Amino acid sequence: MPVDYLPILVMLIVVSAFAAIALTISALVGPRRPTPAKLSPYESGMPPFGSARRRVPVKYYLTAVLFILFDIEIIFFYPWAVLFRQLGWFGLIEMALFVLVLLVGYVYVWRKGGFDWD
Repeated sequence: MPVDYLPILVMLIVVSAFAAIALTISALVGPRRPTPAKLSPYESGMPPFGSARRRVPVKYYLTAVLFILFDIEIIFFYPWAVLFRQLGWFGLIEMALFVLVLLVGYVYVWRKGGFDWD
């Protein structure tokens, strides 16, 4: 049995060696011309201003999490569609319950103002 994993071990060693060599060569050969503009902090396409301890609005993150949540849940429709005929009524009822839970969550977020972008 352990012999079956030998190709995977060899591949991991080769990939790790390649990554280490590529990073080392780029660090040794790459240009180094530090300027004040290159050394200044930079985030989100804007130069920093004010204190780093200020409050950050979470509206963007809330929208991103909601998008990921509903997007990932929609992925579950594909296996159901592929096996629709084999699942029969049981599959249809289970998917209806799943859609109902999604709809309740959607309405809850809508009512709470999670989709409003001010």
